[in-house]
Amino acid sequence: MSGPLQPDRPQPRTDSLKTRKLDEVVVTATRTERPMGALPMPVTVIGKQQIRQMGSLRLNDVLQEQTGLAIVTDHGQGVQIQGFAPEYTLILLDGEPLIGRTAGTLELNRLAVGNIRQIEIVKGPSSSLYGSEALAGVINIITDNAGGSGQKQANASVSARYGANRTSDLAADLGLRRGKIGVYAFANRYGSAGYDLSPETAGNTVSPFANYTFSGRVTADISSRLTLSVSGRSFSEKQENRYEATAGSVVVGPGMIADRNLNPVLTFRPNQHWKLTARFYGSYYRTETDLRYQNDGKAYDQSYFEQRFNRPEIQIDHYLNRKHVLTLGVGYNAESVVATRYTDRQRFSNRYAYAQYEWLPNRRWDIIVGGRFDNHSQYASQFSPKASARFELSPTIALRGSTGVGFKAPDFRQLYLNFDNSVVGYSVFGTHELVNSLARLQQLGQIAEVLTDPAQFSDIRAESSVAYNLGLTADLSAAYKLPVTFSVNLFRNDIRDLIETRAVALKTNGQSVFSYVNLNRVFTQGAEFDGSYRISAGSGMLRISAGYQFLLTGDKTVVGQIKRGEVYRRDPETLATQRVKPADYGGLYNRSKHMANVKLFYELPKQGLTVNLRGIYRGRYGFSDRNGNVILDAAPEYVPGYMLWNLSAGKTIKNVTVQAGIDNLFGQTNPQYIPNLAGRLWYTSLRWSVAAPAKN
Repeated sequence: MSGPLQPDRPQPRTDSLKTRKLDEVVVTATRTERPMGALPMPVTVIGKQQIRQMGSLRLNDVLQEQTGLAIVTDHGQGVQIQGFAPEYTLILLDGEPLIGRTAGTLELNRLAVGNIRQIEIVKGPSSSLYGSEALAGVINIITDNAGGSGQKQANASVSARYGANRTSDLAADLGLRRGKIGVYAFANRYGSAGYDLSPETAGNTVSPFANYTFSGRVTADISSRLTLSVSGRSFSEKQENRYEATAGSVVVGPGMIADRNLNPVLTFRPNQHWKLTARFYGSYYRTETDLRYQNDGKAYDQSYFEQRFNRPEIQIDHYLNRKHVLTLGVGYNAESVVATRYTDRQRFSNRYAYAQYEWLPNRRWDIIVGGRFDNHSQYASQFSPKASARFELSPTIALRGSTGVGFKAPDFRQLYLNFDNSVVGYSVFGTHELVNSLARLQQLGQIAEVLTDPAQFSDIRAESSVAYNLGLTADLSAAYKLPVTFSVNLFRNDIRDLIETRAVALKTNGQSVFSYVNLNRVFTQGAEFDGSYRISAGSGMLRISAGYQFLLTGDKTVVGQIKRGEVYRRDPETLATQRVKPADYGGLYNRSKHMANVKLFYELPKQGLTVNLRGIYRGRYGFSDRNGNVILDAAPEYVPGYMLWNLSAGKTIKNVTVQAGIDNLFGQTNPQYIPNLAGRLWYTSLRWSVAAPAKN
């Protein structure tokens, strides 16, 4: 039986570089399989071979080297895209969302890369297909499987790595395919003794830990038209915490993380014009900590957080002909959280439907329009439209542009948090808890002054953005015999109803009561460049690539106040007051105006040798206010920029690969502001792999 019709696209040429590029198929951007070069929106694809040559172990190692992405530390290591904080990027595993954002950031260290086949990064709002949390973009991690239908084979690999800080990684995978049944399994153990960048204080910057990942997939071709896939994953981590909570007080105790999910998918293709996909996704996430004072064993913080997420979804793809493709989908999210800092078990539900239409009027144009409607139980319904187009100026150069609306729903924390800090003395309440909790504190005589009517906080809205992307892509390898590719992308995002923390009342102890409110209208805008060049050097191949992002961000309210001359700052040494000028304003905190990367990969295929050197630059960025006006406008408020260099080399002999490398080659550290920079990290690894026909 023939497969579904594919859109009528230009035929690939015989050039090897061009053919290799067209083989990259992307599913995240449109929820259907598309050649990467034909997409009308900015997409980055990272393959398995590149990940292995880099020597990466965890997802954050891979993402930090990509153009326009920054790894930031905020309740874990998260990714920043186009100037958006980590909570605005949706992280998918095989197309399904990862949960466990206890404070907005999804910790990227939870994800091993040993079983990753491909990582797809879509920049710009993708709420028209994926709903909330896709306001900045989507990162989809696509894992391995047992091979294509009808193959008879067995694949297996085992790897071990050891490096600085007694960091170890052990991994193994096995893929079996016999006729219509395929089985794939992956196991990983990752651990470290941690490290301490501030020996003058008690405890470690990063505490010792060990985690385990087990995942697998079973696929079955039930018939020539019906396919079943069932995948699952289990992650667990244990930590040994020890740090200085207050001056002279050291707390110690264990911590644990558990993360599990299950994902059955049924695909039915009655003919080449129709494809029906029914999927169910269930996920569970839990953390626990038991911290006690080291000197007397008394409790300091005993807490837990448990989240459950279930989603059934049905998607229909209709290939009307080679110029028209229609995608329809409906689904339902059921989500719940129970935690120490929530009064009761809290529940969300969301019914949604999405539609997308792709039209190729001729061989130069590709036009995609779509939208998604979300009906959430806790906030107003949202409609998120998007339109994008690609126009081929020539066989080598294409223009692409898109505009769309993204949204970010209020999370459990912003609605239901009920937290009193017993050490410092402040309180934070979600908007649905504020009125009753503030009344309780008033009855206890703990409120000195109410600053704002708490009723103003009850109606919190989803954050939303309108985004524009305009770009150009070029592949000069065929027409001009130059092995050069490059792309340029301009972007602008206007965000409305940004949710921020705001003081509601002052307590008698001098601390504040905080809640959440829709306040600011902010913007991010800039430009990105990516380019690569291949050079044949004897029997080897040198690939040089480089990327750069220029970023401007700001709060529109602050920009207006500065233009009107209403914002002042005081020099902390001379105490002189001066008016802030527009050129002084640095925009939003923790955003770099300049970021860049450069990569050199050299391969000698016949000798089985690979060597690569990768550089990552992040320009200075704002950290905190120093002069009392709450905005970023003075040099002492910035963290200095830095450059990281990573070096790796590998040698393959038959089925065995030996690799050694040094990350952060020159030992860059900044203990106060960048605790995730651990200094110079050396490692060495050994990998054995085999592929053999399966026995009958």
